Amino acid sequence: MSENYAKAKIGVFGIGLAAYWSQFDGLKERLEGYQQDVEAKIGEMGAEVVSAGLVDDAPGAKETGDLFARENVDLIVCYVGTYSTSSQVLPAVQRRKAPVLVLNLQPVPALDYLDTDTAEWLANCCACCVPEISNAFARSRIQFNVVSGLLHPAEGNAQKYYERGWAEIEDWVRAASVMREMNYSRIGFLGHTYPGMLDMYSDFTMMHAQLGAHIEVLEMDDLHMRVNGATEQEIKAKIEEIQATFQIAEQGHDKISMPVTDEAMQWSAQVAVGLDRLVADFDLNGLTYYYRGLDGNENEELGAGLIVGNSLLTARGIPASGEGDLKTCVAMMMMDRLGAGGSYTEFYAMDFNDDFILMGHDGPGHVKISDEKPLLRGLGLFHGKRGYGLSVEFNVKLGPITILGMTQTADGTLKLLTAEGESIAGPTMQIGNTNSRLKFGLDPAAFMDNWAEEGPTHHVALGVGSQKNRIRKLARLMELELVTVG
Repeated sequence: MSENYAKAKIGVFGIGLAAYWSQFDGLKERLEGYQQDVEAKIGEMGAEVVSAGLVDDAPGAKETGDLFARENVDLIVCYVGTYSTSSQVLPAVQRRKAPVLVLNLQPVPALDYLDTDTAEWLANCCACCVPEISNAFARSRIQFNVVSGLLHPAEGNAQKYYERGWAEIEDWVRAASVMREMNYSRIGFLGHTYPGMLDMYSDFTMMHAQLGAHIEVLEMDDLHMRVNGATEQEIKAKIEEIQATFQIAEQGHDKISMPVTDEAMQWSAQVAVGLDRLVADFDLNGLTYYYRGLDGNENEELGAGLIVGNSLLTARGIPASGEGDLKTCVAMMMMDRLGAGGSYTEFYAMDFNDDFILMGHDGPGHVKISDEKPLLRGLGLFHGKRGYGLSVEFNVKLGPITILGMTQTADGTLKLLTAEGESIAGPTMQIGNTNSRLKFGLDPAAFMDNWAEEGPTHHVALGVGSQKNRIRKLARLMELELVTVG
């Protein structure tokens, strides 16, 4: 994860019963040592740990709740060291009302039953009160999740419980980081949505309400001013960056394909400099954009020059979605922060010979998930849009992929859709667009039927790797509906 991304604030408290400490010497210190191990590992995952120590009575739980509220933690981790009554646990999570992760991590794989005394059992009986506190959380309408497994590495069959448990915890920590990123994000909306695309119209207020994100409405004038202010030195440096990032395509066989001219390169670089300034001046974490323009006017010329600069922004972790698709910009940001990329993508065609779906878009793309150095291709026109200029062409890396879409339901709530599949080798179109051959768990016809029945938008964020489990956790933390297709 980039150091520029938000770190989740994780509030950690351990639990135990104060009555035990005078009865069993060394038990409290032993459990505190275990908790320190937990906090150290969570810190190594890139989170900021806010420790409340070991909580063993109701007053201490209330103090812990106040601490977590003051620190505005994103996720509360309850490490269950030994038995504790639920009445001295619940207050610790009621003040902040953040999601809770209950860690049911046993220190040893199994007890030596014939040689285990009460003190040793109590040091390993974390499972004892997990149902009790889960009941208290559920009845108090507090979102909670449980991870069971081993606290420390083990040998043989037991090792898988250590690996699986800590992998789950790391996924929760990463999901909490993405949630914090979304809660504090600033997304620019430049221009307007592509006229007539009813699926993409977004309710800015609901974005604020359900994601915590700020939507900054921008005028084309905001960008014009910054593009016009680009210096020759800045433009030259941007051209060098473009040439280092992209291969320059020759004349293609598509009748709208054309060479990359010096004039087109110069203009794309100048617009990219202006975009950099726009992002910096408005402190943006993402950008969605579209402007139709008219008869070659300045807005048309500017709108047609955005693909290269916005592809560079996307590669830097500032996702940029075309056609004014704000919801897909959010999905792209989620995928990027999960470390998967997140390229602006739509469904192109179904291949019934080899059972895959061709997917891509006319830009921008997340060039860091390309299978090779992406191509820069000149286009004599942008199909369905005004203007002409440079576009980006590449295939996503071969191997596991995940798509993530965000839509809005009839009652106004945001909804996520995801599917996992594989990027496979084979020819793709050479038309100045990103496009990849993607095979999902269902055949193309069945997949399209199931996906469309969920009322999606026609764009998705395409990322690499298997991200389903982390997306599920993110949706759970953010209380967003999630449908997995396939």
